[in-house]
Order: sequence, then C-alpha cells, then structure tokens
Amino acid sequence: MLNTTLCYILRGDEVLMLHRIKKKNDINQGKWIGVGGKFEPGESPDECLLREAREETGLTLTSWRCRGVVTFLSDVDEGEYMYLFTADGFTGELITCDEGELQWVPREFLNTLPHWEGDKIFLDLMWAGAPFFLLTLRYRGDTLEEAVLNGEKIR
Repeated sequence: MLNTTLCYILRGDEVLMLHRIKKKNDINQGKWIGVGGKFEPGESPDECLLREAREETGLTLTSWRCRGVVTFLSDVDEGEYMYLFTADGFTGELITCDEGELQWVPREFLNTLPHWEGDKIFLDLMWAGAPFFLLTLRYRGDTLEEAVLNGEKIR
C-alpha cells in the first residue's frame, strides 16, 4: 500500500486546486485535486505534507490540520492510504507546478470541477466540519463501488 498526503490550502473562501494536465500516464489526468504526493522513505505524514506543498506550490505551510485518513482500494491500481489535510496558513509565492495548473477556486464551485467521485464525499465531510474520520473508497476502474465511513457503509 502506498502512503500519500493530500492537502487543500485555504485562502478565505477559496481553495488552491491543481488541475492535473501536465504529466503523462497520470492516474489523475484532467482532474482537479489538492496538492500532495507519495511519502519518501522515513517521512512522517507532516513531513511529506510540508515537502510536497513546497515542491508543488512554492508555499511554506504554517498552519495545517489532519482531517482524516482515506483508504483507496482498486481492482487495477495499488492500494493507498492518503492522509488528508487542510491548511489555512502559509508564506511564500505560488510557483509554476510541473504536474498541472494551480488555481484559487471558490469553495462553492469545487464539486462542479472534474474530480474522482469519492472526492466529493471527503470534501463534503471536511467542509461540514466533521471530526477526524476514516474513509474507505473502493473503486472498480474509475467507478466508485463502495464507500465506508468510520466502519459504516454509506454507499
């Protein structure tokens, strides 16, 4: 299982989103996601979060919170444990990202952008102020087959 981080950086009512359009053979091709990536050997979730945010955005996070752990299971890809964060403090200036285009998006429009079906579940949980959660998303290809929140099947 892969260990990854994903962070939604907040600026008022806007969220920094990454439109994944630059990498070849990208599982997220064409989708809008937060910033993050795979752990390097010996990294903690916080260390991975800070490194990935800096590498992809040029920003240094100064205030962040782990919101939950999302387990992705798939019939075609390796499984993944994703540590999900929001950040509301940062310093620095945005850089050009080699994985896609960064854009500040009003939070109210996030669900209108192309994204994974399961992303709507954890985004809605975060925006509703849910306490720390465990979410399992089981995909068959690109189709969400099952969602289990804190041990309870919700789809």
